[in-house]
Parts: sequence; structure tokens; C-alpha cells
Amino acid sequence: MKTSVTEFDNGAILYDADALPEPGPALFDVDGWRRDGALDGAAPGRGTAFFIDAPFGRVVLRPYLRGGWAAKFSNDRYFYLGAKASRAFREFELLRRMSTDGLRVPEPLAALCKRRGLFYTAALLTRRIPRARPWPERFADPDLDWRRVGGGLRAFHDAGVDHADLNARNILFRDGESDPWLLDFDRSSYTPGKVVDGRRNLARLRRSLEKLWTGDTGRLDRLWSVLLAEYWS
Repeated sequence: MKTSVTEFDNGAILYDADALPEPGPALFDVDGWRRDGALDGAAPGRGTAFFIDAPFGRVVLRPYLRGGWAAKFSNDRYFYLGAKASRAFREFELLRRMSTDGLRVPEPLAALCKRRGLFYTAALLTRRIPRARPWPERFADPDLDWRRVGGGLRAFHDAGVDHADLNARNILFRDGESDPWLLDFDRSSYTPGKVVDGRRNLARLRRSLEKLWTGDTGRLDRLWSVLLAEYWS
């Protein structure tokens, strides 16, 4: 991957020059993609990730949106400290390093930081993981091996990945597979060689599963035990 930065009047874009021609802000314009007939659905979450059939492949466009109390003041603006310090640029670099090291994460394509006075808005464009679905869509799948899920999560932590918001919607599985792919690394960290204590991540994930689970809670307890047994083995 060859990274490059292009600047415009009130912002900058970090991008993979091997995958994209020099982009402009229109690359992150959801309405523009919609007018072109390239918008192919969306995935809800704290914000919304938009699926796009672009000329350079199937991609995911995710604007950065605030959650919690901060959203009461502004849902999409952050204090500007320079493009390199923006959430989008930092997550792009995090994904670049992890994907280069062979971890199951989306391939980053471009990151936008657009200044608005003392603040900025941001967005991230990543390659879409083919034939993958979020974990809640596979809760009832008897072929999903929770042992492999536990082992896959442990592999991330052993590699030095500390996910800031490990919830079920941020975990994908490709059809017919049980090895997890992780999404949304905003505010996360990657320190190769430093094993992460995953207990906080696991506690967050368990709360998420309990919130989204629609089946028998006893089954969830049994499957969770299988996951933990492999994770801690």
C-alpha cells in the first residue's frame, strides 16, 4: 500500500494511492453516490455505514458521529488539532498496520478530515469484506463454531489489538466461516508485541450479546461458556 495525502481548501484526504486516483471531497458524498445509483444499502449502528458499488470495487463509507452526552452538543464535529490527529486519519493508519500484519480487519482506502473553524468532520472509506454478515445475523446459525470465535478474539488480543467498542455489530463472519473479522477501530489501539488483557473487551461484548440476543438465554450462556473456554485455553 502506498499512502498519500491530498489537500483542499478546508481539509485533507489520506488515501491508498495504489488503489485510488487522487480523490476529492466528492468521494465521501453519500448523496452523490445515491444520485449515481451506486448506493447499495446501509448498516445501522451508533452512526450509519453506507455500502457503495464504486468503480474501484465494493466499499463502505462511514461518517464519524458522536455518541453519548457529546452528541447533545454536536453529533458530527470534533475539536480540530490537525488532520493527522483526526479520528479518520488515525483509524486509517491503524487499519493499514493491522491489515499489513495479516489481521482480519477491513482494508482502508481513504480518510477525510474537513475543517470547520475550530472543529472538523470526518469520514472513512474501507474495502467491503466479501460475503460477510454481522454477528447478530448468525445468532441462530448452528454451524457457527463459538470455539473458533473465542480463539479468533484471543488472537487479536495476543497480537496487541485493544478494541475500544467490541460489540456484536462490530464483528463479522464470512459465510461458511467462524473466524471473526473486527470493524470500527475508532479510539482503539494496536501495539504489536504487547498482549492485551481482554477482560474489559469481553465484558463489553457480553453486554452487547445480551442486549441483541433474541433466542433462549440458556443457549447464549452455553455458547458463551464455549467461547470463553477456548479464549482462555
